[in-house]
Amino acid sequence: MSARLADVLAVLEAAYPPALAESWDAVGLVCGDPDEPVSRVLVAVDPVPETVEEAVQAGAQLLVTHHPLLLRGVHGVPADQPKGRLVHRLIRAGVGLFTAHTNADSADPGVSDALAAALGLTVTGPLQPRGAEPLDKIVTFVPTGEPAARVLDALAAAGAGRIGDYSHCCWSTEGTGQFLPHDGARPAIGRVGELERVAETRLELVLPRGRRRAVVQALRAVHPYEEPAFDLLELAEIPGRAGLGRIGELSAPQTLAEFTRRAAAALPATAWGVRAAGSPERRIARVAVCGGAGDSALGAAVAAGVDAYLTADLRHHPASEHLLAGSVPGRPTPALVDVAHWASEHPWCAQAASVISTGLGSTVDVSVSWRRTDPWSVAAASPEGT
Repeated sequence: MSARLADVLAVLEAAYPPALAESWDAVGLVCGDPDEPVSRVLVAVDPVPETVEEAVQAGAQLLVTHHPLLLRGVHGVPADQPKGRLVHRLIRAGVGLFTAHTNADSADPGVSDALAAALGLTVTGPLQPRGAEPLDKIVTFVPTGEPAARVLDALAAAGAGRIGDYSHCCWSTEGTGQFLPHDGARPAIGRVGELERVAETRLELVLPRGRRRAVVQALRAVHPYEEPAFDLLELAEIPGRAGLGRIGELSAPQTLAEFTRRAAAALPATAWGVRAAGSPERRIARVAVCGGAGDSALGAAVAAGVDAYLTADLRHHPASEHLLAGSVPGRPTPALVDVAHWASEHPWCAQAASVISTGLGSTVDVSVSWRRTDPWSVAAASPEGT
């Protein structure tokens, strides 16, 4: 069997949910027919002429990239414009383009997990965690026995009681309920004007907040009582494992100088290289990382109390002010390790390729582009003593 483009998209969006993308971002399918077959996929960081041509020459039907091609709104893609030219080249060659950007940054696992793995870090959690999916709890009271079993099945079918790979998750207790039907009531049990006591089962199930309406409708539809009693509670937000950046630990401490060399050896070479700010002899054991431009998470790295923070595109003034703040006795701040943007995100390509291969098996051949698309191409060291 051959895979369709839609099959590849389903696998990628399960791993990198579009809902995790920032509101300003542009992720998903840029061009391509979801019904067309796909037998070969190329994964790269950037959708640039070099990687587009590599995909065409490799006979790929899909190019998957981390960075968007059309991040800002456009009114057209004419072929005499750089980005329009790429869209036309892709379409004419029958190659689709799919982007997973900030949704891949926050996914679990995502871009920063791949970066941490390349550095040999054991990840302990996100640097800036996102809240887990909002949950409610529904509590209801049903006559014991078969009615309770039917209600439980209906609630589970509507989306309640699912925890991870388990369904029908429920807490139940036995008790006695009572009610007094008045004129106009049509009680399923008992008679108007007579106090009724019934052996009941209390059912408690969690549910995604987005399934609230469906679950309540299912309860009302199957509950034997004319007026079923239930409580619907909003649960407090729980930090999840998804989010920006990761915190990890080295198997053995290193000096900052050694860790900087470790990063340079672990990541693809670039003209930018790897540079660090802090004492070369500082002990590094616990590290925060953030693939891509991560100076917005500098405060989170400080709050996490890590020994070093590795990211890309650190600017002069935030870095200088960070080091100055750390010069106060008793208030050390993390050492900084600055790498090239492209190099920090390239490990994700192998992760995304594995997602596709695992999800679709031998039906799709997946490869990773190693073309260096970092925009900086020349570096020159200043002569000693200048």
